[in-house]
Amino acid sequence: MSPRAGSAGSHTLAFVESPVQLLNVLEWAHTHAHGAAAAPGAELTLVVLSPNDPMTRGQLRRMAELARDEGHTVRWEEARGGTTAPFHTIGGLAPLLRRARRIVMGDPFSRYVQLLLTITRAQDLVVVDDGTATMEFVAQLARGERLVRWHRRGGRPGPRDVLFAPVSASARRRLTPSDRRKVEVFSSMPIESAPDGVLITANDFSWTRARFGPPRITKGADLVGTSLVETGVVDPDRYLEAVRALARTHGATRYFAHRRESVDKLHRLAVETGLEIVRPDLPLELIARRGPIGRTVLSFPSTVVHTLPLALVGTDVRVAVCDIDPSWLTENASPRAQGFLSGVTGTARDVHRLSAVSAV
Repeated sequence: MSPRAGSAGSHTLAFVESPVQLLNVLEWAHTHAHGAAAAPGAELTLVVLSPNDPMTRGQLRRMAELARDEGHTVRWEEARGGTTAPFHTIGGLAPLLRRARRIVMGDPFSRYVQLLLTITRAQDLVVVDDGTATMEFVAQLARGERLVRWHRRGGRPGPRDVLFAPVSASARRRLTPSDRRKVEVFSSMPIESAPDGVLITANDFSWTRARFGPPRITKGADLVGTSLVETGVVDPDRYLEAVRALARTHGATRYFAHRRESVDKLHRLAVETGLEIVRPDLPLELIARRGPIGRTVLSFPSTVVHTLPLALVGTDVRVAVCDIDPSWLTENASPRAQGFLSGVTGTARDVHRLSAVSAV
C-alpha cells in the first residue's frame, strides 16, 4: 500500500471495468483533492474488475500504473476468471464495501457494480463518466426508468434481465439521492438537467493536461475508430465505406482503433483503405495529449467528440465529427440508436460538424 493511501483509502472505494473509467476516477480524485470540493478520502482504493478482452486488460494495467504513481492503492480482481470468480470477488470485497464511506463507480449499468451496491452502506455515491452512456444514465434516473444501455434492442426483457431485475431496481433506488444519501455525477458530457438532489460536477481533464503534453501536432489528419459495428448498431460494409471516404476527403493516414474493435475488421480496414491501424495502449485522451497527433482529428459520434476538445484545449487541434447516416444502421439496432447518436453529435462543444459521408 502506498503511503498516501493509508486509512483514507478505506473510506473511498472505486470500481472500474474500463481504461476510460479509471482515467475519469483519476480526474475525479484530482478535482476533489485540489478544488473547492476537496474532502478526506480523495486518495482512494481503486478496484479493477478486470474483463477478459486482452486489449482492455492491457490498457487497464497501464492506467493502474498511473494510478499507483498518483499514490492510490490499486486492487486487481480477476472478476471474470471462471464460474466461481464472481463469488470470490464479491466475498473478498464485502469487508471493504461495508467500511467504505464513499463509493465511486464508472458504470452504473454494470450488473457487477449493481450487485456490489446492494452490499455497501455508503451514503456518498459518485458516478464518473463511462463515455456518452452517462447522459443516458442521468436521463433514465430522472424518468425513474430501469437502467438499460442505449444500444440494447428494445422489447421485452430476457430471462437474465428478469432474474436480475430486483438487484437492478435496488441499485436504481440507491443511486437516487435522499436526505441520507448524496449522489454526484462527475462528467465531461453536456448534462443540462439532472434529477433533484444529484450534484453535477464538471470534468475538464485538468489532471490529464497537467500530467501530459502539450503534444507535437502533425500536419495531417487522424481518424478515431468506433465499436458501433461490434455492438450491432452499424452495418460493417457501410462503416468501411464511410471510413474510406473520410480518409480520402481529409487526407487521414492513421486510424486509432477502439479497444473493442475486432481484429478481422481492423485488418479489412487496413487492406481496403491503406490507413495505418494504431492500437493505443492508453485511452485516446492521453495518447492525443502526449502526441504526436494530427491537426485534424476525425471521429464518428462517440465520447471523444466531448473529451478530446477538453484534453487538447489550448492547442491548434481541430476535432471534427461525422454524422451517422440512418441507412448505416442494422435492422437489429435499438430504436433509440439514431436519436442517441444524433444527440451525441449535436451536443458536442468546440467541434466541427461534418455531414454523413456516402460511398463513392
